[in-house]
Amino acid sequence: MLELSCHCGDIRIRIAKRPDYIHDCNCTLCSKTGVRWGYFHPSEVEVTGISGTYNRVDKAEPAAAIGFCPRCSATTHWTLTDTAVARFGNGMMGVNMWLANPGDLAGIELRFPDGRSWEGEGDFGYVRDSYVIGTT
Repeated sequence: MLELSCHCGDIRIRIAKRPDYIHDCNCTLCSKTGVRWGYFHPSEVEVTGISGTYNRVDKAEPAAAIGFCPRCSATTHWTLTDTAVARFGNGMMGVNMWLANPGDLAGIELRFPDGRSWEGEGDFGYVRDSYVIGTT
């Protein structure tokens, strides 16, 4: 079980397992909010506290509703929008793994997707090689 929180502690997240990998994406949203996403099924994540929500303004139909703490402004997680759930099902959400204790992430692969160049469909490239946290 992983336990994470925003800076002030108003938003707390409990995750039933560690992520298979973590993405450090370079898209404008991820780089400007300072996140590293771990991906989970919504049934594996418990979010407590009242979060604000932001939907991207640079996408006609944003797929993710970004959660953040209204008090300390930390980006905490994302859930799929209603449009995305209707299209893909509700099988994924993201958690900002920067909120975790760094020692809890040792041994997990950190990947660097090129979100700035991704068109929104299909596979995306990577801007550099991945590495396993705690080995470099």
